[in-house]
Amino acid sequence: MNKNRDKIAVVIPCFKVRAHIEKVIAGFGDEVWRIYAVDDKCPEASGDYIKETCTDPRVTVLYNDINLGVGGAVMTGYKQAIADGATVIVKVDGDGQMDPSLVAFFANPILAGEADYTKGNRFYDLEELRAMPGIRIFGNAVLSFMTKFSSGYWDLFDPTNGYTAIHADVAKHLPFEKISKRYFFETDILFRLNILRAVVQDVPMDATYGDEVSNLKISKIVGEFLMKHCRNFFKRIFYNYYLRDLSIASFELPIGVALMVFGVVFGVGEWISSLNKGAVTPAGTVMLSALPVLTGLQLILAFISYDIAAVPKKPWHRRLLDRYKSANAE
Repeated sequence: MNKNRDKIAVVIPCFKVRAHIEKVIAGFGDEVWRIYAVDDKCPEASGDYIKETCTDPRVTVLYNDINLGVGGAVMTGYKQAIADGATVIVKVDGDGQMDPSLVAFFANPILAGEADYTKGNRFYDLEELRAMPGIRIFGNAVLSFMTKFSSGYWDLFDPTNGYTAIHADVAKHLPFEKISKRYFFETDILFRLNILRAVVQDVPMDATYGDEVSNLKISKIVGEFLMKHCRNFFKRIFYNYYLRDLSIASFELPIGVALMVFGVVFGVGEWISSLNKGAVTPAGTVMLSALPVLTGLQLILAFISYDIAAVPKKPWHRRLLDRYKSANAE
């Protein structure tokens, strides 16, 4: 890490974190260039509290006039960090659940040109999972599975983990006005990154649970997340397989779905008809129903295999740098 060149900024969304924010800010090391604490219309006036108690010259307090949610607060910080010339922007929650000393672990893969975006994963160490509430383990497993389909990042887990880092050049190209402003933020940004073909890496980390109270209730947002995942899935498939490019997978998915639907509808219809007549369904009719289902399933699995292999491998900001160097060389 070159401290003279690499400027690591930290964004902390602040909403009901007054009891923990001082300790969080104090935990950042010398590798951090600037710290942006975003008061998201906090009822505890976290922003004013930080100004009164914090003497760290790296800290800048930003205010949202209305509560925008965690996503809106993070994007407020992103915009200011980009304007100030940050290289990497790390997002850390202010509730004390994330270790501030891990900033370098999230920034280094980006600075090394290995990734455009990094995010925490609390599921690497199975022993550490004992400290995580059971409902969170189950909820994150369900959300992770849905995220793989909607975002296209099949190698990632723990999608609601808020410890993230992003290269500023990549952040510049994100449609801030379209990204979900509240708890779907971390998942929605993965979808946007896939559309950019950005490389995302998981960073193993431990979670800390103390007396903080989480504002996220997984049981209440699974339904909302499911609808938004479906929306993003269809958008991603359309953008990547029909609008931007056309491949064998572009045909495998619709043909596979059509065959499965035909087989199921035809089979159920013939089964009901046989029940009404009190007759045994002919073997040929059974095969006529089963064959499209099996063929369709194979085509869908082939599409998923293609989609898994299509996970971005070359960092987006590296491609941008290569194009810039090539243009200057000419």
